[in-house]
Amino acid sequence: MSPSDAFERCLAALYEAALDDTRWPAAAALIEEAVGTGGSALSVGEGFDGDARITFSRYLERGQSREDLAREYASVYHLHDEALPRLRLLPHGQPVHVPDLYTENELKTSLVYNEAFRRWRSHEGLYVRFDGPDGSRIVWTVANPVGGDGWQTARLRLFDRLLPHVHRSVLIRQALAAADALGSGLTGLLDNDRIGVVQLDRGGRVLAANGPALEILRRGDGLTDRDGALRAAAPRDDGRLQALLGRALPDLWGAAPEGGSMTVERPLRQAQGRLSGRPPLSLHVSPVGDAESDFGGRRVAALVLVVDPARRPRIDPVRVAASLGLTRSEARAAALLAEGRSVLEIADMTGWQAGYVRRLLKRIYRKQGVSGQVSLVPRVLALEALPRD
Repeated sequence: MSPSDAFERCLAALYEAALDDTRWPAAAALIEEAVGTGGSALSVGEGFDGDARITFSRYLERGQSREDLAREYASVYHLHDEALPRLRLLPHGQPVHVPDLYTENELKTSLVYNEAFRRWRSHEGLYVRFDGPDGSRIVWTVANPVGGDGWQTARLRLFDRLLPHVHRSVLIRQALAAADALGSGLTGLLDNDRIGVVQLDRGGRVLAANGPALEILRRGDGLTDRDGALRAAAPRDDGRLQALLGRALPDLWGAAPEGGSMTVERPLRQAQGRLSGRPPLSLHVSPVGDAESDFGGRRVAALVLVVDPARRPRIDPVRVAASLGLTRSEARAAALLAEGRSVLEIADMTGWQAGYVRRLLKRIYRKQGVSGQVSLVPRVLALEALPRD
């Protein structure tokens, strides 16, 4: 295959992969063959020094996943890699020979270079750093050249030609993933003014909030968004909130995200010359989306519903039953869930066992063809906006 033909085939594969992440392994395999390397890795990271972290990583060898290598690097070698501070400062889109990121002494002593990279046959590979959105970094790595002849000029030239297209494909994938995560259900929920809604990215930063939530955040009424992060005003509550968010936000190689609920105390309010207490806010946190297909893009990763008892919506279960084809019990549970009640609150209000409430909700999700609370609540709330008979 001529270099021109190889370039055209790689280009077509890259843009197919940008529109469908399942095609990335095939595109990577084609590029690896064309440039003469045994494997490649695509990673996205953010932050510096002690705050630096990997938000996406995919290691491949001729189209086959090597998640084992990605996990091993993250858990064993990442914190000890002497090259990373230099890699983060590389000019955008400029290839660098892997050994050039280590000092002469490090080339002899580095655990990462001598143990991991030699075993993975990537110690003579190439690194390229690209600028990503919101200050993130996209890093594309290719392993050692195959054949024993080193990096040939023609193949390096092809590699250079492909670089801007690799970068653009990743940016497209990130943008599409972000747009998909902000689909009609999530976006529509922001328009609802009867329950507070806060959308968080994978790092726990606030991406968007609707009117009721913004009002609470501005007043510091139990919650704040200092420095762009959602926090509880009371330190005791904030520790619990950060733990809850930590479980709901994606961890690239950790446990699957899970939701949860809690309450946060609100400051006393001056009323008629006296300080008076108010009912706490109820928070319901749910994970959103698939972290494996977003290519490290900044997307909605968790949804926080903020329920103020003073303005809690009242939803008609009879209407829910008629509109969604639910039984009376299912409709009552769905209505209470959309009002911002937790499973335990629903059980307490109805006299049902918590296990029965969970089974009811799972049955509702199956009937409605939705994955959970995040998808069901907007559907129920939308009924209240429809004209009544």
